[in-house]
Amino acid sequence: MDLLNTLVDKGLRRELPTREEALAVLATPDDELLDVVAAAGKVRRQWFGRRVKLNYLVNLKSGLCPEDCSYCSQRLGSKAEILKYTWLKPDEASKAAAAGVAGGAKRVCLVASGRGPTDRDVARVSQTIEAIKEQNEGVEVCACLGLLSAGQADRLRSAGADAYNHNLNTSEGTYGEITTTHTYADRVDTVHQAQAAGLSACSGLIAGMGESDADLVDVVFSLRELDPDSVPVNFLIPFEGTPLAKEWNLTPQRCLRILAMVRFVCPDVEVRLAGGREVHLRSMQPLALHLVNSIFLGDYLTSEGQAGQADLDMIADAGFEVEGAGTTTLPRHRADAAAGCGSHSGGCAPEAGSCGSHSGGCAPCGEAPEPESAPAAAQEAQDAQVPGARTDLVAVRRRGAGTDLAPNA
Repeated sequence: MDLLNTLVDKGLRRELPTREEALAVLATPDDELLDVVAAAGKVRRQWFGRRVKLNYLVNLKSGLCPEDCSYCSQRLGSKAEILKYTWLKPDEASKAAAAGVAGGAKRVCLVASGRGPTDRDVARVSQTIEAIKEQNEGVEVCACLGLLSAGQADRLRSAGADAYNHNLNTSEGTYGEITTTHTYADRVDTVHQAQAAGLSACSGLIAGMGESDADLVDVVFSLRELDPDSVPVNFLIPFEGTPLAKEWNLTPQRCLRILAMVRFVCPDVEVRLAGGREVHLRSMQPLALHLVNSIFLGDYLTSEGQAGQADLDMIADAGFEVEGAGTTTLPRHRADAAAGCGSHSGGCAPEAGSCGSHSGGCAPCGEAPEPESAPAAAQEAQDAQVPGARTDLVAVRRRGAGTDLAPNA
């Protein structure tokens, strides 16, 4: 296909595709899906070889969020029966992180529900970062705590944080339909604060919320312009008890096309397969490794993932290898520049986290009802049978952080 040859050539040159080309990837028929995967796979291998970076989530504080993000199981008014607990102590969080590192994770993502941290919260998280770094030599730490206030990114950086995650989630044009308690501009500002403090910026999206192809292209092009080092791609998990519980819009084939589009737009960025992969990609997860170069190991924030060992087996069986701690994730030109997606110079490029890089956190479509109507919408969702819904694959996390049970890593 001329389209795919063009996209491969542009990806190898770190050249931005046109919007029409990105939309065309999403519109390709299922009969051409393997051609799309193979083409995007060439770009992935050019910049990342066959390496897969493993990341591990630690949910520092679960539930009871005052924000009304419609996709989130921890949102204001959520009836989802998730774990709810206040801040983990630094030693508890460090213990949870150690399980992920022992399983092969190179980066630990510390996530907390809420609008944003207080200065006291930043001090608490800073102690946690220091404890993790002291006990796990060489591990990267990404914080995801919501909207940042002035100076907080600098404090996290001084404590040893390597990265900060704050996802855009959806297009600017439709953001107000998903969340009303903060704005798209608030999210962009937080990513800019992280970058200004010298943190590696991580920002991504959630697909499957009822958005159009144009919305998906809009948010991915915005991410390239925002210039993060890492772009996590989440697929909505329609939790019972949330306004989007009836949004079952994804097929494995569509998920792969979305990942391919992200790879073509951001060829040399760390693209992370994040929350919802088990629910929507299912048995086709190994194909996604030809498109992404990073995944989360084990469980997510409020939902359970497949067994950590199953993740490792999948990587090996697909002919990929786990990226070692001594390997630099980003291509040399990006790592040296410590820049990003490169819309300025033709490149695109690390990490995910709080309101966002997962399958069940404060920030992981459709049209969201107003906050006061959420309980009624949730009940309606529970009473209705959605064609194609795989609610059997949505498992609330009952182990790991905040429990007495061993984590899945």
